[in-house]
Amino acid sequence: MSAPPLTTVAPPHAAAATDTSAAPLRTTNRNWWLRMTAHTLCVLFGQTVATLLVRLYYNKGGKSVWLTSLVETVGFPILIPFYLHFKPLTYRQSTENDRIRANPPSVSILLAIYVSLGALQSLTGILYSVGLFYLPLSTFSLISTTQLAFNAFFAFFLNAQKLTPLIVNSLVLLTISTVLLVLQSDSEGNQVGVSRKRHLKLGFVSTVIASALYSLGLSLTQLSFQKVLKGETFNMVLNMIIYQSLVASIVTILALFVSGQWNDLEKEMANFELGKIIYLIIMICIAVAWQIATIGGVGLIFEVSSLFSNVISTLALPIIPILAVIIFHEKMNGMKVVATMLAIWGFASYVYQHYLDESQPAIGSEVADEVSET
Repeated sequence: MSAPPLTTVAPPHAAAATDTSAAPLRTTNRNWWLRMTAHTLCVLFGQTVATLLVRLYYNKGGKSVWLTSLVETVGFPILIPFYLHFKPLTYRQSTENDRIRANPPSVSILLAIYVSLGALQSLTGILYSVGLFYLPLSTFSLISTTQLAFNAFFAFFLNAQKLTPLIVNSLVLLTISTVLLVLQSDSEGNQVGVSRKRHLKLGFVSTVIASALYSLGLSLTQLSFQKVLKGETFNMVLNMIIYQSLVASIVTILALFVSGQWNDLEKEMANFELGKIIYLIIMICIAVAWQIATIGGVGLIFEVSSLFSNVISTLALPIIPILAVIIFHEKMNGMKVVATMLAIWGFASYVYQHYLDESQPAIGSEVADEVSET
């Protein structure tokens, strides 16, 4: 059984499902699938475009890992109109949840949650930027698929998720895929020298740690909803993202000033191969793309669960190496092909297990309805 969904919405006609309501119910299901498709496309498009643009930034002379980690979160004001639009729609549900919660969390507890998760998000973004800076895009994306394995590990301890045979199979395949990439990076490092080999290892370690921290943050977020907020609405999820992004942006900006890279940005912009205007356009597009992915991720959390949102987010990772070969002409040797196939296989096992978990409640409710009718 998977971890409980962060947010699920019952169909409007579920409470009065009779033969006369069959047509409206099919319409509702069709609308739900349309929303799911839109959210999924937003995640895949936003994450893929943002990652490719960051790689383009590095290839054309960009060197600031602090700046690339900052643009991941600094675009959060885009979500504020989205938040204001949906706030009236979720007010009634929020009021019902408030009645259910006997002791709502205090401001200090909420502040502690937002600050800690925001700082964790900032550190994760910085480590991902370091990994993408030192690794080829295809290698970086394949290593990032380990976040599914870490997600299962943390969800087992923090969210009471069981490790089924399919999930264990997924973990083994993703681990083997990562080991193959380690061997690949070692062979590349031996060919290009000690300095490059050190950089490859730094990129590999940074990406693995970032994947672990990302999954830890996801499980801690779900734990916060389960144990502290005790039920959630679309409002609560957006609050979590907006305030968490605000904290992460502040932390990254402080790191940017303390590291001294702030003073180098003007020179970097002037020396950028594609020019200053393209430099600014790339930064803006990266920020917007990440927010598009965030909106899609929030929608998937709202409609299904945080676990499913993470699975869809990981779906983009096997796609990126293929685009990297086409756009940036990266080499795709036999070792990477095998690692890609294993990663896709592991991902498919994970998705199928999630499908089984999500279908069980529906099957159980159908059986209960038949028993009640009998």
